[in-house]
Amino acid sequence: MTEKMLDCLGEACPVPLIRTQKALGELAVGDVLVVSIDHSCAMKNIPEWANKEGHNFEIEEVSEGQWEVVIEKTH
Repeated sequence: MTEKMLDCLGEACPVPLIRTQKALGELAVGDVLVVSIDHSCAMKNIPEWANKEGHNFEIEEVSEGQWEVVIEKTH
């Protein structure tokens, strides 16, 4: 299992979602992508997309207004 970090801090929608989709596409099944975001729109869009695609994910607020979305590629 590989864990890759993706820093999307300071980026507004839809850039974090597009970068997340591209980065996850480059990973193997079982790998984990940790996306750092600080935009509330991305905090909504990225988990919705991951859920729709069937990937496992968790959201953690690491500081006020900053989150990490941990996505495990399932297929």
